[in-house]
Amino acid sequence: MSETLHARASHLAELEAESIHILRETVAEFANPVMLYSIGKDSQVLLHLARKAFHPAPLPFPLLHVDTTWKFRDMYAFRDAFVAKHGFRLLVHQNRRALAEGINPFDHGSQKYTHALKTQALLEALALHGFDAAFGGARRDEEKSRAKERVFSFRDRHGQWDPRRQRPELWNLFNGRVDAGESMRVFPLSNWTELDVWHYILRERIPVVPLYFAAERPVIDRNGTLLMVDDERMRLRPGERPAPRRVRFRTLGCYPLSGAIESSATTVEAIIHEMVHARQSERQGRLIDHDEEGSMELKKREGYF
Repeated sequence: MSETLHARASHLAELEAESIHILRETVAEFANPVMLYSIGKDSQVLLHLARKAFHPAPLPFPLLHVDTTWKFRDMYAFRDAFVAKHGFRLLVHQNRRALAEGINPFDHGSQKYTHALKTQALLEALALHGFDAAFGGARRDEEKSRAKERVFSFRDRHGQWDPRRQRPELWNLFNGRVDAGESMRVFPLSNWTELDVWHYILRERIPVVPLYFAAERPVIDRNGTLLMVDDERMRLRPGERPAPRRVRFRTLGCYPLSGAIESSATTVEAIIHEMVHARQSERQGRLIDHDEEGSMELKKREGYF
């Protein structure tokens, strides 16, 4: 093994060991944990680590998918097939009141839409089931507000986050003490990068949603963002007409708010090669990150993932 490959293997082994330690520590400290499952590549890696952490026992917590009803069809198909294959306990929660009011990403804007169908839905689900810890697949390299969060990220009785009142984390010591009604978001992948995730997916042969791989898809170019027309609900503006382009997604969310990139990467190896030479951030195509009235930090303060 070359020196570079040996260093990468050692690096991934250290990241894996740290994440498994965090998963086990959380289960030991909290009474009712849950794992948030967004169906993305980070969720797949986190779930794979959890299976390793507690093997051969089944997962000691359920998965929770906060469903806006606007995910890509491929994501729903992948979720249902993957969960059924492995027999995971999956909870799906929707903000029924917001859906009944017809809140959607076209008429109400990304800020109101995200608050109702993601933030409020998540807080509803956590309160409904009384979860006191929620695993998430967020990484510090994704976005500047995520870089501020601790591995154990405290939430008050209203599910809100205050970056000025975070607890110190020295070495691998975590403070998991919460009072009734308070909770913790736990991020075992905090120290991973996007490239680490893809190297680990390659090493462990972890399945991911096909949308991560390049293929010809129906796309419109809206102000420089390539949006895939995934179903009949897409609102086309005058002059817009979907055209086939060879694209893939670096990050997945609700399809009207997730931009694709032009790419020829059809394998994990090709994606890694593309990442090494990438000059744009991973979340360049996530429109909610660029909403000036509702920055990611503000959303997180309100309880967003």
